[in-house]
Amino acid sequence: MRDSIMQAMYVRELGEFGLIERLSKQVAASTSVSQEKSTATTSLTVTIGDDTAAWTVGGVTELLTTDTVVEGVHFTAETSTWKTVGWKCLASNLSDIASMGGTPTFAVVTLGLPEDTLVEDMDNLYTGLLDAATTYGVTIIGGDIVASPVFFMTIAQTGVIEVAPMLRSTARPGDQIAVTGTLGASAAGLAILQGETASDGSDVTSLIETHQRPRPRIGDGQALVKAGVLCAMDVSDGFLSDLRKICIASGHSAHIKAADIPVHPSAIKALPQTALGMALNGGEDYELLFTASPDVIASLQGVLESGFHVIGTITEGESGVVRVVDRDGEPLGIDVQGWDHLKT
Repeated sequence: MRDSIMQAMYVRELGEFGLIERLSKQVAASTSVSQEKSTATTSLTVTIGDDTAAWTVGGVTELLTTDTVVEGVHFTAETSTWKTVGWKCLASNLSDIASMGGTPTFAVVTLGLPEDTLVEDMDNLYTGLLDAATTYGVTIIGGDIVASPVFFMTIAQTGVIEVAPMLRSTARPGDQIAVTGTLGASAAGLAILQGETASDGSDVTSLIETHQRPRPRIGDGQALVKAGVLCAMDVSDGFLSDLRKICIASGHSAHIKAADIPVHPSAIKALPQTALGMALNGGEDYELLFTASPDVIASLQGVLESGFHVIGTITEGESGVVRVVDRDGEPLGIDVQGWDHLKT
C-alpha cells in the first residue's frame, strides 16, 4: 500500500533564508486579500524581503523592522556584557533603518527571562539600550516581558523617510558596488573574545569595541538617499552573503575585486591569515553596502562620514552569483558563507 504520509522536512534542510522564502510566499498570497478588506488609509510599498517593511501615510513613508538576540546564540557571558547586549540589539535594528535611508523614531522591546535572571543584569541591559537610544534619537515606547527557558530580547524599531527608500531590488548592471567604512573588525573582535591571540601582540581594543558596540550608519544612509542612491542594505550576515541577497533581489550577478575589499587595519595586524575571510564572510559589521551609477558614486566623495570604497560591479548574468577575483582577474574560489540561523 502506498505510503500517504508526506516525507518530513526539517527547517535545517531549508536554512533560514529558504524558510523565509517559503513563508513569504504564504504571506504574499494572503496580503492582497487582506489589503482589499482593509479600511486603513495606507499604501504598503515594501514588504518581506528587504531590510525593513515600508508604507506611506499622508505623504510620509514609515519603516518597521525587528531583530532578536538570544543568549547562547548571539552572545555569551564571555563575549558580551549586559550593557553591550542592550546597545547591540538596538544598533542592529537601527542599521536596518539606516540601510533604507531613514530616520529612526520609536522602539518596542520584548524580553524573555529565565526565572533566575538577576534584576541588576536587567538594569545594566537597559543602561546599554538607553545609551544607544539617546545616541540615535530613539524613544522606547513599550514592550512585553515573558517567562522563557533562555534569555532573549526582541526589538521592533520604526523610522520615517520622506523619499523612496533604498531597496535591494534596484541594483542594475553597470552599477558600481561600494561599502562604507571597513569590514572584518567585528568578526576579529569576536575571535579575540573567544580566545584567539593577536599575532603581533597589538592592541585589540578597537576590534572588541566594534563587535560589542557597533555604530549604525544612520547619517550615511540619509546622505546616500539624498545623493540619488537607489540600492542598499546593511552588512549584518556577512559581506558576500548580503551582496548575494542584493543580486538575487535584483536578478543580476556581481564581480568583486578582493584587493579592493577595505579590511579593517587592526584586523589585518592582529589576525593577518584570516582577516580577509572575516571581511568577506564574518558579518556584524553593520556597514552599508550599496550600488549606484559611476556618476552618483563619484558625487559621494567626501560626503559620507565613514567614507566608502568601490569594490566591484553589478553585472548581467545568473541571479545571485558573486564572483571574487584576484589582482590578475583570476577567480579566488571563495565560498559565499555568512550567518544562517538554521544552518550555522
